[in-house]
Amino acid sequence: MICALEGRVAEIEKNSVIIDVNGVYYECFSSRPQVDFVTGEETLIYTHEVILENDHYLVGFKQKVEKEAFLSLIEVKGIGPKTALSALSATTPEDLFRAVQANNTAYLKKLPGIGPKAALQIILDLKGKLAEAPGKEKTKQASPQFEVVKAALKQMGFKAKAIDDVLASLSENGDESEEEILRLALRALGKK
Repeated sequence: MICALEGRVAEIEKNSVIIDVNGVYYECFSSRPQVDFVTGEETLIYTHEVILENDHYLVGFKQKVEKEAFLSLIEVKGIGPKTALSALSATTPEDLFRAVQANNTAYLKKLPGIGPKAALQIILDLKGKLAEAPGKEKTKQASPQFEVVKAALKQMGFKAKAIDDVLASLSENGDESEEEILRLALRALGKK
């Protein structure tokens, strides 16, 4: 099973990206290849190998959270890999999981390839299984500012679990400075 590829983006197609891994070219179908990848750029792409009776191909994602959303969707009765990719082209993993947790069938029905029956099935099959679903905590841990703050707090002697809990509780809008995040984290840790 190929779980990830690291290489150069050789070409971007309408529904796929071609990755050159030391002279071996892999085509990976993707939900948003034109948005997520740049031709000539070195990249790491998280992949899933789809093996069906009459088909065999790779799907790939820029972020691991997207791969996890795809894997969750294809577990749903009646949702295949192509439908899952199509749906993910119009949403983010966080919004998808939020809609499932909130029983928001109206939001799910707006996704390409998802009708009323499929929207209900997604909620039925995934609700409750997404407690550990990708969300703010994973996004923050991928954020460079949060990684720097996490390392600084570890050097100060705080336990990893306490650091993770505090960072997960902080809201992130993407433009906070490391100093601001550290100040908020220290304030929260001081109250514990």
